[in-house]
Amino acid sequence: MAIGEMSQVGAVPADDYLAKRTLRSGSAGWVLLAGLGISYVISGDYSGWNFGVAEGGFGGLLIAFVLIAGMYLAMVLGMAELSAALPAAGGGYTFARRALGPWGGFATGTAVLLEYAIAPAAIATFIGAYVESLNLFGITDGWWVYLAVYALFIGVHLTGAGEALKAMFVITAIALVGLVIFAVSAWGLFDVGNLTDIPADPAAVGSSSFLPFGYFGIWAAVPFAIWFFLAVEGVPLAAEEAREPEKNVPKGIISSMLVLLVTGAAVLVLATGALGAQAISTSGNPLVEALGSGGAAKLVNYIGLAGLVASFFSIVYAYSRQTFALSRAGYLPTSLSVTNSRKAPVLALIVPGVIGFALSLTGQGAMLLNMAVFGAALSYVLMMISHIVLRVREPEMPRPYRTPGGIVTTAFALVIACAAVIATFLVDPLAAGLTLAVFCAFMAYFGLYSRHRLVASSPDEEFAMLARAEEELE
Repeated sequence: MAIGEMSQVGAVPADDYLAKRTLRSGSAGWVLLAGLGISYVISGDYSGWNFGVAEGGFGGLLIAFVLIAGMYLAMVLGMAELSAALPAAGGGYTFARRALGPWGGFATGTAVLLEYAIAPAAIATFIGAYVESLNLFGITDGWWVYLAVYALFIGVHLTGAGEALKAMFVITAIALVGLVIFAVSAWGLFDVGNLTDIPADPAAVGSSSFLPFGYFGIWAAVPFAIWFFLAVEGVPLAAEEAREPEKNVPKGIISSMLVLLVTGAAVLVLATGALGAQAISTSGNPLVEALGSGGAAKLVNYIGLAGLVASFFSIVYAYSRQTFALSRAGYLPTSLSVTNSRKAPVLALIVPGVIGFALSLTGQGAMLLNMAVFGAALSYVLMMISHIVLRVREPEMPRPYRTPGGIVTTAFALVIACAAVIATFLVDPLAAGLTLAVFCAFMAYFGLYSRHRLVASSPDEEFAMLARAEEELE
């Protein structure tokens, strides 16, 4: 889109338009941002990943984990560069808007929003399973548990980003301690024979004790391997609320990724080796069941609840910032980006929360997980394309941080992300198909309505307009 076209679609905002849509800057340094990245993901260590053992066995999930870990590391290095060059609350949408234009930007933002709106619903069902296993006051898994976590944590976020991020950091630190306690306790229960106790399927090509469901099982396990790292890419969404974002956002996202590589590998090997692949493949709270009924199991159960809460809490933050950015630029209704006196986007917190709560009522955690992974994998494809396009088209763009390996690194992540999109249809074609249908509905909304009402003075649109102006001058 040329600059002349922007004037046709960009509505002239009122003088106070952006004043009503500002976030509190300087709320987070790189340590808080690293904590945010870990908190996005840490629930994936406590529950959800184990369903991948049912799809590929321990061997299939382990190989998928290695591939996906490589993809995420490459992707995070690419996003560190993009977030330093384009620090705005839109995250992946901002990057794609600059590289791929309004259509590509909205497609990426929509995919990210689907991921972040659906993931808390899946986590809410896992929280319900942990609450029931604790048998606190006779509480059982049900809609009231889901409603309570949505209402409580949306309420905390409405008090402002600084307070929310600090509370999240404390909860995340507790959850990390829980993983250390689990690892120490599980080591004494580890039996290498438990890793391969699922009988091999003789009809599966390449089946063995290590790969009981054959080579296909590796591919089918990919969406669950993604659950070990899902949403770490959301760190750049805090760019407008960070101190020196061009330095702190790359440090935060890379640090969090390195921690998650260690915790994910430890949980996968130790939990499966302690409980057995067959038993862990269907568990609602795998770490607790892996430790049995002793004091360590009960302690990890309580702390595991903190881990699930940490991810739920932080992903609520992420979906609100993605909604805020898309709304402020006019891609979604602009009422969603109005902030309160504490600089928190009220409707951007509440509206996706209501939708997520409705989805949680299905109680289908594995299905919701696959739906969230579809949105995530699609956004990864678009973000890695954006990195490559900007490297080729705008080689002179200021980049305070540069991705090691350049486009080779992000091209690797792109290939694996494309395979991950396909894998979601292999595991649950209905879930992936429904998510694709919702994505297409969003794109139709943009094509028929919102692309004619973009706000030219929003930060993301200004980034794109300045880039186009520079190209035309050259």
